Order: sequence, then C-alpha cells, then structure tokens
Amino acid sequence: MISTPITAELLRGAIDVEQTADGVLPHRLPVWARAQYSDPQLSMVESQPSGVRVVFRTAATVVELETRPTKRDYPGLPARPDGRYDLYVDDEFVASTSISGGNTMIMSFTTAPEFHAGRSSVAHFGGLDARDKIIAIWLPWDETTELITLRTDAPVERITDTSRPVWLHHGSSISHGSNAAGPSSTWPAVASRALDLELINLGLGGSALLDPFVARTIRDLPADRISIKIGINLVNADLMRLRAFVPAVHGFLDTIRDGHPDTPLLIISPIHCSIHEQTPGPSMPDPEAYARGELRFLAAGDPAGVAAGQLTLAVIREQLAAIVAQRSAGDHQLGYLDGLSLYDEADLVDHPLPDNLHPDAETHRLIGERFAALGWPDRAVRQE
Repeated sequence: MISTPITAELLRGAIDVEQTADGVLPHRLPVWARAQYSDPQLSMVESQPSGVRVVFRTAATVVELETRPTKRDYPGLPARPDGRYDLYVDDEFVASTSISGGNTMIMSFTTAPEFHAGRSSVAHFGGLDARDKIIAIWLPWDETTELITLRTDAPVERITDTSRPVWLHHGSSISHGSNAAGPSSTWPAVASRALDLELINLGLGGSALLDPFVARTIRDLPADRISIKIGINLVNADLMRLRAFVPAVHGFLDTIRDGHPDTPLLIISPIHCSIHEQTPGPSMPDPEAYARGELRFLAAGDPAGVAAGQLTLAVIREQLAAIVAQRSAGDHQLGYLDGLSLYDEADLVDHPLPDNLHPDAETHRLIGERFAALGWPDRAVRQE
C-alpha cells in the first residue's frame, strides 16, 4: 500500500487546514476568525467537516483513510451513531462506512464538555474498479476529524481544478446536517449534487448568528453563488432584539458585497418550526423528555415578548423579505427564498421534526430536492 500525506490540495470544502502531530485537521473557519471568539459551541462545529471531501485521482482498487474522529456522548441519552464516510467514484455513490475508536467528548447541557483522548482507526473501501477514476470521500458532518494518512494500492494524483461553479452556503445546524443519514445526505450536499455545484458548507450548528467574522470569511472566499440561511439560531439563542437584527442583517450583507459585488446572493428564511413560529426563545431541552432518555426541545420564551422586540420565526421571515425587497432595487443579484417553500407546516404530517427543531434524514433529502428543483431563484418568494 502507498501512503500519501493529506494536504490542503487533497481537500475540498475546507477553509483552513491545521497541522497536528499526526496529520491535519480541517476547519471551516480561518484561524483569524476562530481567534475572535472562543465559544466552545462554535469551536466544535466549525471543526466538524460538514461538506469537506478528500478528492483525488487514482486507479486504486483499495482505498483506506486513517482518521482520529472526536465523537460526542450525552449521558442519559441513547448513543449517537458513528459518523459516516461516503465514497463516490466519478460522482457516483459507491459505498459508505463508519469507524469506531477516536476521541470522546462527554457533553452536558449544564457543564463544560469533558475530553477523553483515543486512538485512530481506518475507513476501508475495497473492490474498486482498476481504472483511472476520481475518488471523493465525504467526511463525517458531525465529528471533528483529524486526518492521519491516505493509503491506496496505486498512486494518487491531486486534482487542481474543477469546472463546477462554487456554491458557498451559510446556515444553522440544519444546513450543517443535524440528523442527516450521512455527510453526502445533508440537504446542501443533496442540492449541490443535483445542481452540479462545488459545495462549501458553512452551516454551523447553533452558530448562524450574524457574526461579522463569518461575513468577512464569506467576503474573502471565491464563490460563484452564495446563500445565507438565517433565523432559527437567533431565536433559539434569544440573542438579539428586532432593533439589532435589522441593521445586523444589512451589515452582514454589506460585508459580503464588499468582496462579491455581483455574485448571485440568496437569502433564505427559516423552515417551519412549530415551537418558535410565534414564541420567542430561548430553546431548551424538554426536561420530561430528557428524563425518558429522549432529546426534545421546547420554547422557553413568552409570545408577549414580540411587542418588546423579541424575535420569532414569523417576525424574521417578514423582516428578511422586507430587507431584500429594499436592497434588491439596487442589487439585481440579490434574491429571497421563503424557507416555507422548503418545509412548511403541512410537512409536519409526513415529516415531523423528531426533536421539535431538526429534520430527520428523509426530510434532509426532501429539502435538498426542493431547493434543487427551484434551480437558483433570483427572487423566489413562496406563492400562497
């Protein structure tokens, strides 16, 4: 077997690559942005390689990827499934596998995480055709993944260019992939393949909060299309009031436009989420469900708070539509997509949100297919 060190040239969808003692760690925010606020949630999710792929050309029949993932354990809840590694050959899905071992992060909703170091393991793919082909290994969307080495039974050649337009997407845990079946099954991954786009996924679970350093990151990255899905994290964190929200959205868009004055830019409002349609945040785990070993969320806010400027999903949709309408008079590449076009209240019957916040695996596919069916709407507004 031939061992090939993993470098940035073999990665797609990573913004930064950190050298470690044994290999490399992909990041989805640059080092300067990570230094601006050391939030444990943000640090965790930006290092989870949602949308990141190891891509190369080879005639190998066996491919092995040695990694050291960081898995999460929530005491009192069922064990989380191991993250998946999805293998594509010439853009066609071939196999998926998972690995055991790795580091463990003991998580709690009330105390700091507890880290336990672990060993590396190998994702093995065999029986591949002995012909020249392009391999893409999608990394687990929900496990920080240190990449140790790539092993093959034939030489590896890096691919230096792609003809696909680059789609840069930013959103919350739903865009990140929460509850998706695997890394190529998140809704942005489903949509990117259907639209033949090169995905950079800046979906950051719990962290789509209009942070200026995220806007500057988007400003500085090359992209042919940009989409921003904003809303649910601002509500479930109860982070800001209406007075701050509207100028913050304008400022976020202004910063992006500083680097991408003419790039198609799509603003996507939240999908339906019953607990926060008319009730502000914060969100909190339902203690009765937790006692049963289930994770479900409820809204801890008061609908009366809307009069004082608290945000709900209904308020955010209204405001985002108005912001885009105002700006689009002078920005003809700016569009708005109502998130209810992707998932609305009627979908709850056949596709309920298992924890009251996040779609399940099948619903990720549904949302991705619906987004792809819209093409790339310049001003796609939900029709009643």
